[in-house]
Amino acid sequence: MATQQGNSTRKTPESDNPKVIEWEDYEQELARLWSLNSALDESKQKKQILHQKLQSFIKAHAESLGRVNLLEEMKERAGGRKLAMLRVAEQTKVAEESAKKEEERLSMEVRSLLVAGAALSVAKKQLQESNRSLAGEKGYGRLRSLQRTLRMRQQYMVSQVAMLYPIKISAGPTEEQELESFPNSSRSGNYTGSKPVNQGSLTILGLRLSMTPFTKMSFFTDKKEVQRSATALGYVAHAVTLISSYLEVPLRYPLRLGGSRSYINDYAPSIEPTSADLSSSTSSYANTRPVEFPLFLEGQDTTRAAYAVFLLNKDLEQLLNYIGVKSLGPRHVLANLKELIRTIQSAEFLES
Repeated sequence: MATQQGNSTRKTPESDNPKVIEWEDYEQELARLWSLNSALDESKQKKQILHQKLQSFIKAHAESLGRVNLLEEMKERAGGRKLAMLRVAEQTKVAEESAKKEEERLSMEVRSLLVAGAALSVAKKQLQESNRSLAGEKGYGRLRSLQRTLRMRQQYMVSQVAMLYPIKISAGPTEEQELESFPNSSRSGNYTGSKPVNQGSLTILGLRLSMTPFTKMSFFTDKKEVQRSATALGYVAHAVTLISSYLEVPLRYPLRLGGSRSYINDYAPSIEPTSADLSSSTSSYANTRPVEFPLFLEGQDTTRAAYAVFLLNKDLEQLLNYIGVKSLGPRHVLANLKELIRTIQSAEFLES
């Protein structure tokens, strides 16, 4: 277009000289000019139409470029969302697997609960049947009756021991009375009466149990008193053995009866080891036999005899604890024995 305009405005040498047209050719030339003018107008219209089309094409191209950019952005967003959906899908898959495992675990627990419930139901039925059987004539009532009969039998046999080895209290030089007046103790071990009577005033089968020779032995100690104490300890040992067998209580420190020459066994003696024991191996201690301690004085060895009396009182304490009574103390051998016999012969023993 610019070229055409340049060509139309450019001056040629011929334009300086006007063209002479003959009259006969005027009409033909006029018609030719008219057609050229029409063609020029038509070309201008086409040019304008093309210009409008070009503008619309440019606009459409710009809109298409914007749409392409928008599509690229949408594509990027779609890619991000796709990645997010993939991550959500993976998490959902993991959650589904965890839920499946949890469901299986819960299913197993439900089955276990069902089995346990069935077992509990069976046990409940068995318990009800057991309660019905216990409530019957051959059930708990019969058991209580048999237990009471057994207690009465034990009371009778212990009463025979009390008759065999009567424990009395000496109220004066010549007067003696039964220990019914001895202050009784409750189940908690606390006395309900006055303070305990001195053990030196108690006798078993007429013999006093004096602890003096067992704590301090001298050349001037009365040999008859030592013999009487050993005999009294033999009586106590025999009584304790009989009562433990009647109550079916194995003694922690077993006794070897021999009258006034009785012994008591200790499976874990608290004595200092000798040099020979220290040199022996540990396995030898496992095979050692229980140590016997005499319930009498052997020569001048008072320590072993005093320890034997202590162990004998421990056996009495064991029997007292079995029937629910506390011991009166480590130095009250005869008092503990009397309290043991008295408690077994009481009405509380039948109902315990």
